[in-house]
Amino acid sequence: MQFHHDKHHAAYVNNLNLTVAKYPELQKKTVVELIKNLDSLPADIPTSVRNNGGGDLNHTMFWQIMSPDGGGEPKGEIGAAIIAKFGSFEEFKNAFNQAGTKLFGSGWTWLVLNKSGQLEITSTANQDSPLMKGLQPIMGNDVLEHA
Repeated sequence: MQFHHDKHHAAYVNNLNLTVAKYPELQKKTVVELIKNLDSLPADIPTSVRNNGGGDLNHTMFWQIMSPDGGGEPKGEIGAAIIAKFGSFEEFKNAFNQAGTKLFGSGWTWLVLNKSGQLEITSTANQDSPLMKGLQPIMGNDVLEHA
């Protein structure tokens, strides 16, 4: 994981910085703003922002939700919402793991809030972010390297 963080994730950050270097107005935007507005970017950079910005954003969330003392059933609102949507935490885990298993190649499996504000499990290819589809990510798993 340290190699993945220090080499792969760092490369996403460096490459994103290089991508927006020639556009001072874009350097003021957050990665979320860039990812949510790929269609409004200069024609030569959306693919690089998608790949590198998505890689940065996805991995930043990934590192933040990991903990050596983590695990167990979620509590509070998110725990109640998972049970309401999936019937139990065990059923959620089964559905989440199944979605990850079905994803071919590189990508991510996500727990998101959909456009109706409901929980949903979805997957994206490569370093794509649910934000690109108007979904709000809650938790993601990098399927290729970490499943």
